[in-house]
Amino acid sequence: MAAEGRPLKKVRDSDEKVAAARGHPEIFEAFRKANARKFRGFLAPEYNIRCIEAAVNEPFEEGLKTERRLFTEVLTGPQSAAQRYAFFAERQANKIPDVPDDTPLIPINSVGILGAGTMGGGIAMNFANAGIPVTIVEVKQEALDRGLGVVRGNYERTASRGGITAIDVETRMGLITGSLDLEAFKDVDLVIEAVFERMDIKKDVFTRLDAICKPGAILATNTSALNIDEIASVTRRPEAVIGLHFFSPANVMKLLEIVRADHTSKSVIATCMRLARKIGKIAVLVGVTPGFVGNRILGQRQREAQKLMFEGAMPWDIDRVLYDFGFPMGPFAMSDLAGLDIGWVKENSKGETIRDVLCELDRRGQKTGAGYYDYDENRVARPSPVTEQVIKDFVAKSGTNPRPISDEEILERCVYPMINEGAKILEEGKAIRASDIDVVWENGYGWPVYRGGPMFYGDQIGLPKVLEKMKEFHGQMGDAFKPSTLLEKLVAEGKRFQDL
Repeated sequence: MAAEGRPLKKVRDSDEKVAAARGHPEIFEAFRKANARKFRGFLAPEYNIRCIEAAVNEPFEEGLKTERRLFTEVLTGPQSAAQRYAFFAERQANKIPDVPDDTPLIPINSVGILGAGTMGGGIAMNFANAGIPVTIVEVKQEALDRGLGVVRGNYERTASRGGITAIDVETRMGLITGSLDLEAFKDVDLVIEAVFERMDIKKDVFTRLDAICKPGAILATNTSALNIDEIASVTRRPEAVIGLHFFSPANVMKLLEIVRADHTSKSVIATCMRLARKIGKIAVLVGVTPGFVGNRILGQRQREAQKLMFEGAMPWDIDRVLYDFGFPMGPFAMSDLAGLDIGWVKENSKGETIRDVLCELDRRGQKTGAGYYDYDENRVARPSPVTEQVIKDFVAKSGTNPRPISDEEILERCVYPMINEGAKILEEGKAIRASDIDVVWENGYGWPVYRGGPMFYGDQIGLPKVLEKMKEFHGQMGDAFKPSTLLEKLVAEGKRFQDL
């Protein structure tokens, strides 16, 4: 170019790459539509698209101005702050103030899992994926075969999509051994119990494991709510007992609530925190309290969702508000997905709850094509007139006067008690940091990362506003809304959860 004396042309003056798209907004709309699910709620992907639209449709200088304006808006906006907070919160969760970095670790070269159901099989996959041999024990051969079959099916599905190779499938299955004898656990370094959620069953299991497992082995329970101190009390090694609460499906969900009991040793805690990283989990250490951190806070939202339904809001109204807030789905859609008949016994059902009546009508969720919602052949949900009538009948019987309920009230009633419960958990020392609670909710319950978690969201909207609403609801609806002492203290001192 220099030898020929050709003019130097600025890249900004070349538009051959964008000219063809000019005047064709459908190109951008098609891209938005194709990625709508992935981008839902996030500003940055939409702003990226707008920048490219500006490059196509505006003069170069104007395009630069558009890009700078949009970039500055995202950079200084609440979504950026929330996601930066979430990034550091995950890393902070690994730091346990009273468990030093040089705490001796227990080598984990083999793992035993009691129970080959959905949870047990999913947990086993995590260890096999990391190259750690696993022994699964079941009571009956049929249950064991079914569980191992599900694990293989999961691996084969991943392989069919190109996620792993056929050799990987066989390698991982080769690391998983099935047995009907608890004695198969006598030499493993860690046992995780994943049996039915009943205290008497858990205690019986731990009494037997304590007698079988070698000295130094860690005994873990996958309970989602039960008192681990009570479980540990039946063993001669309470210092070796810990909660490893995997979330379902355990081979997919990132969160692992690690539950420290009164006597759990620092070595056991440090080992489990390190092991969580090795199997690709995000671990948060929590204390023993009913429901631990995640389910205890979830209980607040579930209670208010049920109450709102009796006051005049339909399930789809409540689900829509929470979906628009950023959750993957609302509580009623989630119930339909899981199955309304979980824990429901036909012979004992007396139509005492809305769920009882729906199950009695064989509306048990997506699997039967009807639950709170009606479903078409593609499992697409639509509001159900049957469910609406069932709810109206219950409301009439209860003597409640239904009223119009705004989207704002639905959101505040469902979310503010969660923030308040998180404050109580911090007060009681059942979570180390407010950010740990947020890590639990982002990675285990689908809280949108661009809102930072319930505690960060409380800080962002302002704790005085949360407290004012909680006091208002407390006056109208009773002690379920009683503000926590910590919330009141922070507001009085002009502080945030992040300042703790």
